[in-house]
Amino acid sequence: MSVQFFQDLSISNLTLASLKKMGYKEPTEIQAKAIPLILQRKDLIAQAQTGTGKTAAFGIPIVEIINSKQRKIQALILVPTRELAMQVTKEIKDIGRFKRIFVLAVYGGKSIQRQIEFLQKARDVVVVGTPGRVKDLINRGHLKLNHVRILVLDEADRMLDMGFIEDIREIISHLPEEKQNLLFSATMPKAVLNLAKEFLNPEFEIIKVKPEEIVIDRIKQMAYKIKTQNRFLKLVEILKEYGDIKTIIFTQTKKVADEVAYKLKNQGFKSSSIHGDFSQIKREKVLRDFKADEFKILVATDIAARGLDIKGVDLIINYEIPRDPDSYIHRIGRTGRAGKRGLAISIFSYAENKYFRNIKSRTQANIELIL
Repeated sequence: MSVQFFQDLSISNLTLASLKKMGYKEPTEIQAKAIPLILQRKDLIAQAQTGTGKTAAFGIPIVEIINSKQRKIQALILVPTRELAMQVTKEIKDIGRFKRIFVLAVYGGKSIQRQIEFLQKARDVVVVGTPGRVKDLINRGHLKLNHVRILVLDEADRMLDMGFIEDIREIISHLPEEKQNLLFSATMPKAVLNLAKEFLNPEFEIIKVKPEEIVIDRIKQMAYKIKTQNRFLKLVEILKEYGDIKTIIFTQTKKVADEVAYKLKNQGFKSSSIHGDFSQIKREKVLRDFKADEFKILVATDIAARGLDIKGVDLIINYEIPRDPDSYIHRIGRTGRAGKRGLAISIFSYAENKYFRNIKSRTQANIELIL
């Protein structure tokens, strides 16, 4: 049966009212595929890129399944970054607003004592957290997970890249054996499949949403082939051409991100960098200022890219073309959201031509090449 409306998904009236208030009109592909299976209490692994609505794909059924009157933690969502923890927490709170679902985010960089105090109030039925902080709270005896009914590993590929596998194993050892396991991942490398085989029911379902069906059609893509020494000049040229619009510039390394932001400031552009070396307080301030249009140009590394909760990005610039096509799709997926058109421009040198060819082959996109 074709799913066109949220009403077709056997969702309660209270949750439907929340979705309407959030401006959700019809389910995305990942939501239409995942929600019925999760409501049937199936284990699943879902491959979906940033911007597909994957948080609601597991958030909606979580709100439907758990018992908000039972003041025990019934759902645990593990995420790779603090930013994503905050983003997921807010969305599930919004989805569960009329069911009075209490959700707690736990992550490093904030007072652990404050998070312990929230846990001691015993109101929260959903916990969203980074593996390190979740493990710490378990070991201190403050996070009791023996009533968890649903475990979600969000951005599983990224958590593996960041070395969280042993933390994840330890956390899962504290969970009931009888629970539903959901694994969401942007890519499906062998390591992710091995993780699914290790923790999911052997009869788990697999869902895939093709990236090109999600973002490519709404994003105009261009690329400039330049000599390496002309890279920054081309960047300035592009920024001057497109004017004062909300822009994210992606680099391969933290060092280059800082250098580009510094050089842009010297050229008179209001900009800032963000990457994994920033303290939590500094990262939050940069994001807050960017959202408030205190500056329009954010220079970011890939590690900061996938967890950012930023809306209304008009332009993506790949200052250095990514080495793999999936990273490219993640990057340009920051624009062209909520039905709006987006623009993505890549800058690459002659030595990087093979990476450009790989991206074109993988995405099957019409990328306008300007020599």
